[in-house]
Amino acid sequence: MRFTRDQAAAVSVMAFAGMLVMYIETMIVPSIPKLVQYFNTDYDSISWVVTSYLISGTVSSIIFGKLADLYGKKRMFLIVSGIYSISVIFGGFATDLAEFIVIRTFQGMGMAMFPIAFSLIRDEFPPDEIPLAQGVVSATFAGGASLGLVVGAYISQNYGWEWDYHTAIPITVLLFILALKFLKESNIRLNARLDIPGTILLSGGIIMALIATSQGQYWGWYSQSIISLYAFSIVLLSLFILVEDYVKQPLMDLRLLSSRNILLLNIVSLLAASGMFFLYFTIPPLLEDPPPAGFGESIITAGLTNLPAAIFAMIFAPVAALATRKRGPRFSIFVGVIVQIISFLALYFNRSDVFSITEDSLLLGVGNSFTMVGIINMLVAVTPQEKMGISTGMNQLFRNVGSVIAPAIAGVIETGYQQAVLMGVLPIKFSSLSMIPLFGFYPSQQAFDLIYITGITVAFITLFLVSLLKKVNIGGV
Repeated sequence: MRFTRDQAAAVSVMAFAGMLVMYIETMIVPSIPKLVQYFNTDYDSISWVVTSYLISGTVSSIIFGKLADLYGKKRMFLIVSGIYSISVIFGGFATDLAEFIVIRTFQGMGMAMFPIAFSLIRDEFPPDEIPLAQGVVSATFAGGASLGLVVGAYISQNYGWEWDYHTAIPITVLLFILALKFLKESNIRLNARLDIPGTILLSGGIIMALIATSQGQYWGWYSQSIISLYAFSIVLLSLFILVEDYVKQPLMDLRLLSSRNILLLNIVSLLAASGMFFLYFTIPPLLEDPPPAGFGESIITAGLTNLPAAIFAMIFAPVAALATRKRGPRFSIFVGVIVQIISFLALYFNRSDVFSITEDSLLLGVGNSFTMVGIINMLVAVTPQEKMGISTGMNQLFRNVGSVIAPAIAGVIETGYQQAVLMGVLPIKFSSLSMIPLFGFYPSQQAFDLIYITGITVAFITLFLVSLLKKVNIGGV
């Protein structure tokens, strides 16, 4: 397999977009404590910085995936990239939390570039070259996310969180210019109109479900607000299904989910994304919390611990692509899930020091690379070409749901299983005691045990679902 110059340029642009969007998603995460102080708010409110990004990305992936099928993939890629660049420019100048959340919402739209990129690859690349192209782009997701945790922490710690955004401005503008110059427009169009009622119902249902899932640990899972959000979400999504069966040109062709492989691939994507985010949301507290709850390491050390996983994910992406081409995508997914199981087992039994945790998380990165390369290649192989945008957008929706569910589950476990850590003592004069011990409460090792057991369980369920997939050869269904 060898790309032409034009193909190599197009893949490079799309890989650059994948790395950039994931970098900007995670670069602000290490600065969350600083943002709480800067905006004079609490952790409940600041959680919307992440939630707004994920909600926007989930809804935008579906809508722009459909628009790409209707009006052109390069055109939609440029529109999304332009909006994204403008929102990043304003990111570092936010003066209050509400303004910053609005900016982050627009930034979340950048995630819509992923399904559009995968659709472009399917349209413009020969079948034999699709696995490698998809693999290269998929591998950049983990790379960008891990790079954001490290570089974002360094910039924030030394120059302030605002400079996370200021330094990203020229890079986002460069992405728009490169996309304008090197991406070619696909001639494949779907002759239909945008389903406005379906768009409103689906967006509303997704938004309410994601808000409830991400905010449950703050508002209380049995609170009236959370129960109401889930109830309204079920109503809206049920109405969406009814409307999609009625309208002539539906937003989401639900008949795609009647394909066993497409349905299973979307569920597998949700579960695989959950596994990766179990790692992202447990490594920082495990390393940064004070002993004996954690290792008392710095933010930068915690970020560097995830970096090898990202590097190896990118290194193994071509290997996964080759395996996909030779043995089929189901084989690659199967290998990836098995490696993920080994990684979670290692994290459960062997996390006695930072180096061990780095090794264990590295395995998860490799497994994730194989899994995602296999998933996206099987998806593009079994989806009708004129519906590729909405199909990949639907898959992005399932991935994003997984990335919201995992932190919610981890948060519940970390809150429920805590241990007291002596932080210091308070001297007093008017008491029979000379001092009062001051304790902080942090997730216990039992909490991390339960999270990794959950990860193992999810991975075994994923393995079972993978076994139900019909075998597909790349280049034909």
